[in-house]
Amino acid sequence: MIAKRKNYQYVGLLYVLPWIVGLLVFQLYPFAASFYYSFTDFNMVGAPKFIGVDNYVKILTDDPGFVQALRVTTVYVLLAVPLKLAFALFIALILSAKLKGINFFRTVYYLPSILGGSVAISVLWRFLFTKEGVVNSFLGNLGLPAIDWLGSPDIALYTLGLLSVWQFGSSMVLFLAGLQQIPADLYEAGAIDGASKTRMFFRLTVPLLTPIVLFNLIMQMVNAFQEFTGAFVITGGGPMKSTYLYALKLYEEAFGFFKMGYASALSWILFAIIMVLTAVIFKSSNYWVHYEDGGKGK
Repeated sequence: MIAKRKNYQYVGLLYVLPWIVGLLVFQLYPFAASFYYSFTDFNMVGAPKFIGVDNYVKILTDDPGFVQALRVTTVYVLLAVPLKLAFALFIALILSAKLKGINFFRTVYYLPSILGGSVAISVLWRFLFTKEGVVNSFLGNLGLPAIDWLGSPDIALYTLGLLSVWQFGSSMVLFLAGLQQIPADLYEAGAIDGASKTRMFFRLTVPLLTPIVLFNLIMQMVNAFQEFTGAFVITGGGPMKSTYLYALKLYEEAFGFFKMGYASALSWILFAIIMVLTAVIFKSSNYWVHYEDGGKGK
């Protein structure tokens, strides 16, 4: 009996072995290696040369590109994340209605999240928003002037932000699941008390959804700080580096100038920024996240 149990354990280990190998080889090892490389001068050809914290000192004191990329990325995060969450909640409210064929529309609205991060969609977005693109053609038919969506430093970043907002499906699904878990009798009680739909939304729906808001906020913030494909394919960081996101800076240093040690230091600084912001959001959740037992975030 004991021998059979051990055999079952080996069989189970065999099933999870591909995942374990993938975790060690493609996640933990690169994670540790990048930390070591961040303290080296490494061009991916010769052996890494240990230089201590020189990479970090140069980034923080003598790299205007770092300041520019961090500033643009911060604006992008502050723009894209709130708009995406608000739009996702709005669509989730619409799709929570019990209508015939509603599952079809839920699937359709989720598709952008599957396709949105691809190079093909980025190329399509560039085609739509060029000066002679589909969007300006539509505006021309309405008698409105054409807008240089991707060529103007003032609005190019907002155009990229629209692509991020369009990929609202994953957040929408979570909001939709949360809406379906809210007991209907709470709304009935609110209606009996004379509360309007607007008041019930802000006093009932939103507080009960705050745990999901917290999760979506953190996940979308992390994704926004790492945004790369859209900026790389659509604008290449231009015009005048108005869309020069942090991931573009990192990519340029690593594969443009072959400064892998410097790029590794940039990646660890980004990791630290994300961790600090995540900790701040978690700490602030004590004051605005509500749970079903009536308590707030811990």
